Amino acid sequence: MFSSKNKKETSVEKKSTSSRNLIAKETKIVGDFISEGDFRIDGVLEGTLKTNGRVIIGKNGFIKGTVECRNADVEGKFSGEFNVIDTLTAKSTANITGNVNVGQISTEPGAAFNATCNMKGAVKELGKETNGQKDKQKSA
Repeated sequence: MFSSKNKKETSVEKKSTSSRNLIAKETKIVGDFISEGDFRIDGVLEGTLKTNGRVIIGKNGFIKGTVECRNADVEGKFSGEFNVIDTLTAKSTANITGNVNVGQISTEPGAAFNATCNMKGAVKELGKETNGQKDKQKSA
């Protein structure tokens, strides 16, 4: 009775755990990567990285190319096309150049952000409220 319940819980835990990939400091990789898991870059990656997980660029990390991910935290350098579905966080040591498409962006003071940025899904309907008062619409 208890063993079957434990087996079910174990299978659920395995599904929710994503893989983590690491490109270590003083490592340079050139190529294209596709993964469902998270990536941490402390070395250099030149190419394309596509993942449904989080991309973390460490202080010594550098990505030159195209990245497509769910979320990203940047402490190091990025140059290229950055497509982040949810949130891009640029830490104070970040240096981001190129084209950036995000759902949301958070930039700490000190971060260098020299990119063209397009925020998707952030357009709010204007005209619904002005100075805390509802606009009166006239009907024709």
